[in-house]
Amino acid sequence: MAADISPRPQARRPVLLSRIEALQDVVNTAAIIPKEDGVISVSQDRTVRVWLKRDSGQYWPSVYHTMLGPAGNPQVSDWEILQISSLLTTPCSCMSFNPETRRLSVGMDNGVISEFILSEDYNKMTPARTYQAHQGGVTVVLFVLEMEWVLSTGQDKSFTWHCSESGQQLGTYRTTAWVSGLQFDVETRHAFVGDHSGQVTILKLEQDSCSLVTTFKGHTGNVTALCWDPVQRVLFSGSSDHSIIMWDIGGRKGTAIELQGHNEKVQGLCYAPHTRQLISCGSDGGIVVWNMDVTRQETPEWLDSDSCQRCEQPFFWNFKQMWDSKKIGLRQHHCRKCGQAVCGKCSSKRSTIPLMGFEFEVRVCDSCHESITDEERAPTATFHDSKHAVVHMHYEPTRSWLLTSGADKVIKLWDMTPVVS
Repeated sequence: MAADISPRPQARRPVLLSRIEALQDVVNTAAIIPKEDGVISVSQDRTVRVWLKRDSGQYWPSVYHTMLGPAGNPQVSDWEILQISSLLTTPCSCMSFNPETRRLSVGMDNGVISEFILSEDYNKMTPARTYQAHQGGVTVVLFVLEMEWVLSTGQDKSFTWHCSESGQQLGTYRTTAWVSGLQFDVETRHAFVGDHSGQVTILKLEQDSCSLVTTFKGHTGNVTALCWDPVQRVLFSGSSDHSIIMWDIGGRKGTAIELQGHNEKVQGLCYAPHTRQLISCGSDGGIVVWNMDVTRQETPEWLDSDSCQRCEQPFFWNFKQMWDSKKIGLRQHHCRKCGQAVCGKCSSKRSTIPLMGFEFEVRVCDSCHESITDEERAPTATFHDSKHAVVHMHYEPTRSWLLTSGADKVIKLWDMTPVVS
């Protein structure tokens, strides 16, 4: 069989295209409008804005809408809005935009989801429906066109789904902790729910019921982001523990690959299927582009031992061996490559192990350090500085554009078009 010698797209440094700065508060969620020079944002300042690029090259709001009241849209005068805004206005926490129907679903801190239809020129936003979805703030909302479902999660530790045609609630599922991540697979009707305990729950949804498929936990911190690739049938989860885990759902072997490339909380994940690259952003300002077109290895389980598995010196709790050998007990460490329990003297070296997801240098035992080749140390990710603490990200695959919104109240648009080598 002939070898595949076709050129492979390679990641390049993101090119900053535009900045949107006319914001009064942090943007909780934003999305690029496909086939348009436009962006939709929802903010902590209670506004929904549609930004369109003008002839000047700057983005200005064509729609500026303040979310009001339990139903979200009372018809009141400007003076009345000013008088009662402190009572009626509510921050926008999340949103979902479907470009085919131009349907915008906005989740709010009062548990309400308000639905709007945007005009073809994106200069008008018409209220369509309101859902009283949660008792606490809405954390994630997804509109599934194929099912005509509105899926949502909330601070009230619940996952719900509504019929978008009737507005009726179809079902709900109670979670063990505040839910912070949600993805859905249309083909199998599986919902992936990540929560603040670090657990991911898989649910099988029916029209008016759901069943628990399984749960798994690999993070030591909150699940902060989920990304589902329906082709490879792989789920990516990001966490406040700075790590990303790739869960091979389709392989049915329980394979979980760790990716360590952020110094702070992972805030967003997007997968680019045409280049087989995972893009992650963090509150450290980092944009990391991971090459997933390589054969990665699972990190080993850490082994238990009462003494160093290299030099056999006792660890400090092993009183019997300490007494018998008349030696002082040592602190236990673990080699990240083989998982063996080792002392500090036998693990004095550091190395990157990119195929295991360790793009930063980590502790390895002296034996493993000698065995790691320069080829195995070759990086499988590229690192870029967005120069703001990322709160949210969105990837638009048709143009390879990336949006980041930051704690600095700025939205940035990046060109992520790969180069072909």
